[in-house]
Amino acid sequence: MKTCFTCLVLCLMSLAVGAQVAQLPGKGLSQHPFLYAGEWDYRNPMQTLWVVRDGKVAWSYGIPIKAPNGELQELGDAHMLSNGNILFSRKVGASEITPDKKIVWNYEAPPKCEIHTTQPIGKDRVMLMQNGNPAKLLIINKVTGKTEKELIIPTSRPDSPHGQFRHVRMTRAGTFLVAHMEGKVVEYDSAGKVLWSVDVPSPWAAVRLKNGNTMISGDASRYAREVNPKGETVWEFTQKDLPGFSLFNVQEVNRLANGNTVICSWCANGIKDAKDWPGSVQVFEVTPDKKIVWALSSWQAPADLGPASAIQLLDEPGIVENGDLQR
Repeated sequence: MKTCFTCLVLCLMSLAVGAQVAQLPGKGLSQHPFLYAGEWDYRNPMQTLWVVRDGKVAWSYGIPIKAPNGELQELGDAHMLSNGNILFSRKVGASEITPDKKIVWNYEAPPKCEIHTTQPIGKDRVMLMQNGNPAKLLIINKVTGKTEKELIIPTSRPDSPHGQFRHVRMTRAGTFLVAHMEGKVVEYDSAGKVLWSVDVPSPWAAVRLKNGNTMISGDASRYAREVNPKGETVWEFTQKDLPGFSLFNVQEVNRLANGNTVICSWCANGIKDAKDWPGSVQVFEVTPDKKIVWALSSWQAPADLGPASAIQLLDEPGIVENGDLQR
């Protein structure tokens, strides 16, 4: 009798979760095909990259939550290339993996350094942001192994690599857009000269949009903000725009070709007990007038995706190596 009662409770809980997910805007895992990565899913011994297509997990790849030296690994930046390979950061380094899970390029961060940025630059090069003392922006030729560019980025936190930078992006103009977590976004030219800057709270990432504005995500401050070249806010999405939902640390933000914005809401700091993570929304897609058209909450089969750091929608037009995507 006890066993039957337990089964009944579990069944009712499953139905309740299913009903909640069914009520969310959009089509859940079927809304878009996508690549997904998240950091610090300490519930599991493996940290997983996911590819979802047609509402199902089409591919996944896991790395141990701790590297051989005992350091924590974090999946924070990930890109599916036009050849199907996936380029990703893992805090203690960066790697490129083929669809059949063969590592074809790898970079190990030096001691006391961290890697949270990997951006493909054409087919053969990759840009990394190497947090450390000093912090270095690197462009590496994956074929020759040669470091073609090394640019020291100043920071007020030289002895705190973890608090320096997350996503950094090279613009189509060849400049570098750097989100300093200390409280500003700075655009540097190829020689490191400051071209533009704006003060913002705890920025996680910044990307130059095709309209000339800059999209910024706020980590602990929890916002997605579009600013114009004057630094004026022309669009912003915050908790007040989400009645009935919780917005957690905003990590990657994508501007889609149709004008919608996709926001990764990383819950691991906002919800302290991991048992309470299920039910929270990991990804929101909102229209320019802030209507929620997709709210993804996927914490059980067929995909327990974990906290959200990065997402690439695979139905977006453009080639990632060419800088076509606004993410």
